[in-house]
Amino acid sequence: MKSPQSQNLQPLIGGIIVALLVLIAFNSFIIINPGQAGVLSILGKARDGALLEGLHFKPPLVSAVNVYDVTVQKFEVPAQSSTKDLQDLTASFAINFRLDPVQVVKIRREQGTLQNVVSKVIAPQTQESFKVAAARRTVEEAITKRTELKEDFDNALNARLEKYGIIVLDTSVVDLTFSPEFARAVEEKQIAEQRAQRAVYIAREAEQQAQADINRAGGKAEAQRLLAETLKAQGGQLVLQKEAIEAWRQGGAQMPNVLVLGSDSAAVPFLFDLGDYQEEQRAPEIVAQ
Repeated sequence: MKSPQSQNLQPLIGGIIVALLVLIAFNSFIIINPGQAGVLSILGKARDGALLEGLHFKPPLVSAVNVYDVTVQKFEVPAQSSTKDLQDLTASFAINFRLDPVQVVKIRREQGTLQNVVSKVIAPQTQESFKVAAARRTVEEAITKRTELKEDFDNALNARLEKYGIIVLDTSVVDLTFSPEFARAVEEKQIAEQRAQRAVYIAREAEQQAQADINRAGGKAEAQRLLAETLKAQGGQLVLQKEAIEAWRQGGAQMPNVLVLGSDSAAVPFLFDLGDYQEEQRAPEIVAQ
């Protein structure tokens, strides 16, 4: 016959056993969410085959699951190199990448955590890839052919990180700086180019002005030639009259009354200023033919 004490312990022991079974049951499964991948380790040894999203069984008490974020990550890496013409070139890259879910077991075995992946793989490989891309061109080509520089960098970085199970989605050149000596040289070159362009502009302006003077001189010579021909053809009568009238007008004075002598149209007329005479006589204009 069981003692009362034993009867009191039975429900307690039964409850403990049920609790242990529930705990073991809950620890026998793991849920991998979207954007994650897991690595199952049993007694400290990683099992082949990544755990992708969904429900997975794992041996209780003797196993552990390391979960990795396989969504897009961003990491900025500074890099420095020498160009083909031995100029210092410094850059900063923004790397968008993600871990290959299928290769997370390899990543777990070789690199460990995501922080180790960034510090031990991505950062040094970015440095090396930038050195490869920068060494192929001069510092001026790095400026004028920046797209080609980035393309060479992307190709080198993809080839280096692919074998580590890292997928590079995009890279961006955040900053690209040069040595102070080269910066001063570029500034001096720009100033010299501006001065040269100014000199070319002044020379062209002088050339255009000289051509304009030549055109004006040619026009004046042509006008004088036509004037000479007119004088010769008409005996100079009409032209002399025109010149006299223009001279009076340009002088700003009122055209004086004149006396024209001679009735022969072929003869050159004589012009006399009658202003003084009119002041004295107050007589009307006299025109003698």
